Amino acid sequence: MKVSVIGTGYVGLVSGVCLAATGHDVICVDTDENKIARINAGDPPIYEAGLEELLKRHVGRSLHATKDLAQAVLDSDISLIAVGTPFDGATIDLRYIREVAREIGLVLRDKPGYHVVVVKSTVVPGTTEDVVLPLLEEHSGKRAGVAFGVGMNPEFLREGEAINDFMEPDRIVLGGIDPRTIDVLDELYKGFPNVDKVRTNPRTAEMIKYTSNSLLASLISFSNEIGNLCAHIGVDVVEVMEGVHLDRRLSPITEDGTRIRPASLTYLAAGCGFGGSCFPKDVKALIAYGEAQGSPMELLKAVIDVNRAQPEKMMELLRKHLPELRGRKVAVLGMAFKPGTDDIRESPSIPVTRQLLDAGAVVVAYDPVARHEAERLFGNDVRFLEDLAEAVAGVEAVLVMTRWPQFDSLPDLLKRSSIQPVVIDGRRMLPRDAVPRYEGIGLGVA
Repeated sequence: MKVSVIGTGYVGLVSGVCLAATGHDVICVDTDENKIARINAGDPPIYEAGLEELLKRHVGRSLHATKDLAQAVLDSDISLIAVGTPFDGATIDLRYIREVAREIGLVLRDKPGYHVVVVKSTVVPGTTEDVVLPLLEEHSGKRAGVAFGVGMNPEFLREGEAINDFMEPDRIVLGGIDPRTIDVLDELYKGFPNVDKVRTNPRTAEMIKYTSNSLLASLISFSNEIGNLCAHIGVDVVEVMEGVHLDRRLSPITEDGTRIRPASLTYLAAGCGFGGSCFPKDVKALIAYGEAQGSPMELLKAVIDVNRAQPEKMMELLRKHLPELRGRKVAVLGMAFKPGTDDIRESPSIPVTRQLLDAGAVVVAYDPVARHEAERLFGNDVRFLEDLAEAVAGVEAVLVMTRWPQFDSLPDLLKRSSIQPVVIDGRRMLPRDAVPRYEGIGLGVA
């Protein structure tokens, strides 16, 4: 199929490159000339493991990038809307969705034949049918379901694992206003014959996305609340969760005795909080949507409250050892909200670093990928280093904020140091006896 993808952010670019890899001809559209030039040069403007290699393989062949939305829609069978939907604290901002819907509608006015317009951005239930569809009809002068189809196809991409998640999905949700739209979406994903496909309406598809992210965020906040209690009663949350994970309903045992440990168990682990572009925004948006519908989301409010307070636990543990932080040298390891990405949005490292600076600490930081993103935020207030060993040399405290595998070498590095800093493990990735002075989220002292 010929596919146009409107928006080359995280979702749009990954989807476009992966669709090209599955045999489609893809045109990526963006208003940013620099992004377009970089994509056409095989240089992705975002970091995602495996993305650059896949882009270089297909750019100039089955994938191109352009600023010309009109020509892209005219030259394609289906258009995927993958623009941003920021949350302003009350509602998600649909300005970019509306703008693209109007532009596509104007193109459809003069386009012969049937075309399908699909929302891939995360939007609250009702957006596709109540906002996008009317705009398409208004500006095209044509009727949805007759001259064109309208659908909703949510993404389930984990940053750092997005290529694998797209190429080996656990489900594909096909939301359409009619069977014809859904059939076109089904054709788009014909390269995934053995994957469960949910054929449904757009409103349900939109709700599936929000429900999925809210569930995972709830698991994290639940684990963190348990971890906070463990810290108070002299129990280690890591041991507690190991016992919980062995429940066969969570980690089934096959007939040959092999225990299956699903990836979902990683969300049942205490830490310094979740971040990124999805969980915080989507949970808050669903809370606001529920309020507007007269159905308050009390549990999800608690999920956000627990997560908002979690970075402070890192500071509480640090102050046990360094009550006065002014002039004390502290290393922050990890700026990205998770490993495998350069995304620092809503990262727990941000409020922790700001508190350190406000307290007068001398802050050095290291992140193997997200350094430049963090430098744009903190400027010269934080000294960012290229080398982990250099970052921890001569510091009085080390805060592990991101589960980067590079930090596994931290105990060996500190063995060579004349100064033994206290290590505050915000991800519980190090054995608690790996360093002489260790503190961790959810670790109580009996």
